[in-house]
Amino acid sequence: MALTSALSSAPDLIRRGLANIRIMAPVVCISMVTSILGGIVGLWITNTFPSGKYYITVALGLVLLVIFVVMLTSKRVEFPEVKEQDSISKKLSLSGSWFEPSSGEVKEYKVTGLLIGMFFFAIVGFIAGMFGLGAGWANVPVLNLIMGAPIKVATSTSMAIISVNDAAAAWIYISKGAVLPVIVIPSVLGISIGAKIGARIAIKAKPTFVKYLVMGIMLLAAVLNIIKGLKGLKVI
Repeated sequence: MALTSALSSAPDLIRRGLANIRIMAPVVCISMVTSILGGIVGLWITNTFPSGKYYITVALGLVLLVIFVVMLTSKRVEFPEVKEQDSISKKLSLSGSWFEPSSGEVKEYKVTGLLIGMFFFAIVGFIAGMFGLGAGWANVPVLNLIMGAPIKVATSTSMAIISVNDAAAAWIYISKGAVLPVIVIPSVLGISIGAKIGARIAIKAKPTFVKYLVMGIMLLAAVLNIIKGLKGLKVI
């Protein structure tokens, strides 16, 4: 479902200059491999240690809470100030611009910390593949807080990254019969329509709105994961 959403929204975001392919390309080379490994490990844990996935789910929820607090206390999340690029980011021209409708201006940006970002994307890809998740909950903070991408660029580029990562990890679940067509097929139509509408709203929305929307979804996901994990462990 996350893959459908990403594939539906990413083309519009790329055309508008919000999803940056130059940023996506190097990080996705790492996260795609780790997402496949995560899918394999996730199925193994589910079959071998049925309760193990619940501990990981609680841990994931706690990580999301930490990321939420960091984003809440960070300044200039909408337009981070990158004073100087690292040498690799500069050589790869990891920069861009887009027209921001809310201000009527062309916003230029550049990102940095590519190697650190790739390290975190390797971890994100593994966790996303293990749970069969879209990794927007972690892609956005890495792109925004660590690499310095503006929040709208971070959310849009995250969708492009998910479209590659989840496509790779999905085959692990499909080959093991863990994908139910009776659920997936009816969902695709609604998700596709919603994703296209959401992409157009995101293009026109103010960066501050996007920031708080991302944080709200992150907080909700954190709470739901913790509750789900604790219920699975029969703590609540």
